[in-house]
Amino acid sequence: MHKELRVAAYAVCVRDGRLLMARWVAADGARRWTLPGGGMEHGEDPYDTVVREVEEETGYTIEPVALLGVDSVRRTYPRRLGTHADFHGLRILYEARVTGGELRDETGGSTDRAAWHPLEAVPALPRVGVVDAGLRLWRERPAAGRVDRP
Repeated sequence: MHKELRVAAYAVCVRDGRLLMARWVAADGARRWTLPGGGMEHGEDPYDTVVREVEEETGYTIEPVALLGVDSVRRTYPRRLGTHADFHGLRILYEARVTGGELRDETGGSTDRAAWHPLEAVPALPRVGVVDAGLRLWRERPAAGRVDRP
């Protein structure tokens, strides 16, 4: 089985009871909300990754203010020619604050929209798992930087 490791960094930006989110577009066209962030480039520091990715996806300049923790996910999915991939995603989550820029949608990337959503509305949104993991880390602030999965 083909093994894949993806290391990514995401921002939990909460301002005035609203969460900054980007809408991810899957290969099949499905759209789900996610935290702004994304994959690290080879040799890139995760701090720099989250700053770069948030600007690309939302137009905002941010300052990471706290390392919330790390979320790890593993799943198997089908690949071409009847093979499967053993995917392991390692997601580094930062609390961040907006320091500049203007909200805008990404063009030509993996997301198509950026928006602030009221925290109480997030559970009703179609979203990816990193949103819930990030919010739990932000709310609970576990000393070990990890929350157990439900």
